[in-house]
Amino acid sequence: MPASFSTAMLSASDRAESWRETVSHAFVPMTVNLLEEVPSPGSVVGRRLGSVWISRVQAGPQVVTRDRRLIAESDSPSLIVSLQQRGTALKEQDGRETLIRPGEFSLTDTSRVFRKKVEEEFVFTSFHFPRAELNVPERDLRALTATTFSGTEGSTALVASYLARMAHEAEALDEVVGRRAAATALDLLAMLIDDRGMRARPQSSRTGASLERVKDHILRNLRDPDLSPSTIAEANFMSVRFLHKLFQLEGATVAGWIRTQRLERCSRDLLRPMAGEVGVAGIARRWGFANSSHFSRAFRAAYGMSPREWQVGGKGA
Repeated sequence: MPASFSTAMLSASDRAESWRETVSHAFVPMTVNLLEEVPSPGSVVGRRLGSVWISRVQAGPQVVTRDRRLIAESDSPSLIVSLQQRGTALKEQDGRETLIRPGEFSLTDTSRVFRKKVEEEFVFTSFHFPRAELNVPERDLRALTATTFSGTEGSTALVASYLARMAHEAEALDEVVGRRAAATALDLLAMLIDDRGMRARPQSSRTGASLERVKDHILRNLRDPDLSPSTIAEANFMSVRFLHKLFQLEGATVAGWIRTQRLERCSRDLLRPMAGEVGVAGIARRWGFANSSHFSRAFRAAYGMSPREWQVGGKGA
């Protein structure tokens, strides 16, 4: 069932405070300053698909700000993708500012300070993704906040068109299909961030280039149960010691990164139609887990439930 709220039936004097409470409840705690003496009516219509919360927002001129105090009071950071449909927004985060016009979209990380200003009536649709479920490098994401994506070509067009269609069809999707749609949206968003983040990295960074080459090798051989630091180092013409140092630069370990990648793909496959035929053990083997018991323990440690519970109950239930 969709959740909706509107200030249209409230008196002008009651709209401001009611709207401030609505915005913080529907998104994350923020400070809202309305730019009209007599506030225009505002509305929010939201719906959950799996772990993604979709909101269509329509309101008048305002400025929203999220500062360090509000961030400290929050629990789970999220990534917000906003598709602008009417009005132009000025977005500020991570030392950058950009204008988001109708037909364009932007990314906002709620774990860091941001500000958004719209000086006219506006409409946008936002998608809230749990940051923990988006497996992308922090530096890549930080480089893309407060950036304008046109949504007209390449990976940006693919993301924009899929999200817009998903929002349009959300009410007609049942719980299982909704969770699969949300998983696909996460895949597409990670693809976009990886694509743009790769372009933004300095080519002169030897260790960065080496790490990316190693990660690419791991992902291409993720299904191999014999994948190990020694085989990875040998294939990339480096010592095992240097390989471990590359991952230490990101505060990670080789084994931990491999396990995370495998678990992520298993979690997505468990939500796909073929999961019933292949079975939990088959999906685990497909992604390099030779031992079913080890897979189940690792999955529960990462997701807080067994693979079978995830499959039948899923996220956002």
